[in-house]
Amino acid sequence: MWFQEDGADDDIDALLETIEQSNGVTVQNAGCGSSDNRSVIYVEHRNLNPETELKRYFGARAVLGDQRPRQRQRQFHRSTWMASPKDTWPRFSRPGISMTLLQSKDGLQYFTFEHSRDYQQVQFKFLDAVESMDPNNIVTLLQMNPYHIDSLLQLSDVCRIQEDQEMARDLIERALYSFECAFHPLFSLTSGTCRLDYLRPENRAFYLAVYKHMMFLEKRGCPRTALEYCRLILSLDPDSDPLCMLLLIDFLTLRSREYHSLLRLYQDWEEYRNLSQLPNFAFSVALSHFHLSEQEDIDPEESEKHRHKADLMLQNALIMFPGVLMPLLDLCTVQPDAAVSSHAFFGPKSQMGQSPALAELIGLYVGRTHTLWREGGVMLWLEQCVKQVLHRVDTKDPLVEDCENKRKQRYQSAPRNIHRHVLLSEIKEATSTLPLDVTTQPVMGFDPLPPLDSVISYSRPQRLGCQVILQSSNTIYCISEDEDMVFTKLRGQGRAGSKCAHDAYTQKQGVLLFAQRSWYL
Repeated sequence: MWFQEDGADDDIDALLETIEQSNGVTVQNAGCGSSDNRSVIYVEHRNLNPETELKRYFGARAVLGDQRPRQRQRQFHRSTWMASPKDTWPRFSRPGISMTLLQSKDGLQYFTFEHSRDYQQVQFKFLDAVESMDPNNIVTLLQMNPYHIDSLLQLSDVCRIQEDQEMARDLIERALYSFECAFHPLFSLTSGTCRLDYLRPENRAFYLAVYKHMMFLEKRGCPRTALEYCRLILSLDPDSDPLCMLLLIDFLTLRSREYHSLLRLYQDWEEYRNLSQLPNFAFSVALSHFHLSEQEDIDPEESEKHRHKADLMLQNALIMFPGVLMPLLDLCTVQPDAAVSSHAFFGPKSQMGQSPALAELIGLYVGRTHTLWREGGVMLWLEQCVKQVLHRVDTKDPLVEDCENKRKQRYQSAPRNIHRHVLLSEIKEATSTLPLDVTTQPVMGFDPLPPLDSVISYSRPQRLGCQVILQSSNTIYCISEDEDMVFTKLRGQGRAGSKCAHDAYTQKQGVLLFAQRSWYL
């Protein structure tokens, strides 16, 4: 038997499940089953609002409270789905962003955001502010242009790393509201037929704003709402998937306990997207079948079918990706028995023999989803399947050699969108595997790893003496003497001390600190 150490983190999912059951809320409804003919990336407006999910857990009165009387006093009148304007926000005036319909073809509508000439000038000032390495310049720019998108994204990252999560979320919501006010009348968040080309820089900020909003929602305990935003991002360009939502959607679906939805996505897309060749789908689909087999209200025969599929798919996933097991057990604080740890199939060779691209995918999956495997029942099931895999390896199952050949032939190099996803994820198990050609190049947090074939509609005027700044999505700037000034300007109150200042690099003048949290800690 495997031994699990004490001290595992509290499981928020277990708490939410208990609340749901006490409120009589079912975990899975018929609308999530295979009988639903809607697209697997169909988005519903009501599910974009986290209050919908929170009310399921805690009730409308606990969530809304005395909110409605205050809402009647708002100065804002535009109806939006992604973010509701707040009384504390600056009065909204269109910042110079618009949306244009480029073409309609084969039932799809292709849109793009456009920047006015005035907005382009603000964008140039923003780039100057970034290169100055002084966040106060970005704050000053926001004071003059409170709905400038890239400034909001950049300051949100600063606030998040400074552990001011409330302000970080607020800035992202303000960016989303600005975008939504610029939507074309024909642009729909829910139709699944509207496309935004990531090759155009004006569109990228929308992707990133929605992504950051999605991750805030997941951390707030709203995985179902985060899943809806994940589907939204995927629907904007499902073929190219520039932010690699397919590496995340399985996690959010499992967190939401929408098991049938994940199975349907796998069934519908496996034929032309080869989802089984991604470690996250190979393991998560098996885990979905296992959870379905454990549901109390399921027919015994149906439960047995799901359990059989779960066993077979997990065994095949372990045979295809043996490098997953040991890192997963390590993060779950589980010590395998000697028969497993000493076996060559799961030993150090399974780690050393995999390509960097495969190591990147495995590190991402293990770092993101290990909490889903900590449950006692899941871990016991994993132990049973590992024993079966070792038996199949020892008896020379042909699948073992076949998978070994596939690993050698495939996963030679990861495409740019996977590297971009890893950078945005900030999961150290994955970022530590990034290749040198990514880690040694300038990476801008407001536009990480832009496509090499970008479609440029306007260019920044050339300037003499420009300084290229190396940064990442978890890179921030601090003021050594008056770092509180940044937050005073934002919120009218100071902040004591900054943790990042201790790890910063001091420049010659000793005024600015460039703080970067290492990927390799």
